[in-house]
Amino acid sequence: MRLTENFTQREFNSRCGTPMTEEILENVKELACNLQVLRDFLGEPIKINSGYRSEAYNRRIGGVRRSQHLLGKAGDVRVKGLDTKDLYLIIESLIKDGKMKQGGLGLYDSFVHYDIRGRKARWDNRRKK
Repeated sequence: MRLTENFTQREFNSRCGTPMTEEILENVKELACNLQVLRDFLGEPIKINSGYRSEAYNRRIGGVRRSQHLLGKAGDVRVKGLDTKDLYLIIESLIKDGKMKQGGLGLYDSFVHYDIRGRKARWDNRRKK
């Protein structure tokens, strides 16, 4: 199912195959709309490393217990050829300008976590800072 011009539900599905509830799907749609703003701004494809996660899958990969991924409100993203620090700063700027929803923004070595929790949360989990 197409969620936006450039994102499909399949990109956000839990890697273990657990289907989304209607509530989770609504959250994923909102997340995809926010990521579409980023996609339009960059003019480049965005890879979703991890979107919705079932509780079992989240535990298996060592995700945090109250992860926004469990609600379908988070995406771990990357853009080919763009440093994660630069991607993080671009998202931060789009949030500041009111173009993307305020939420969680986490910096990692190989991806940026973005979520639509509705309140500001920031962290840097890079091994090489």
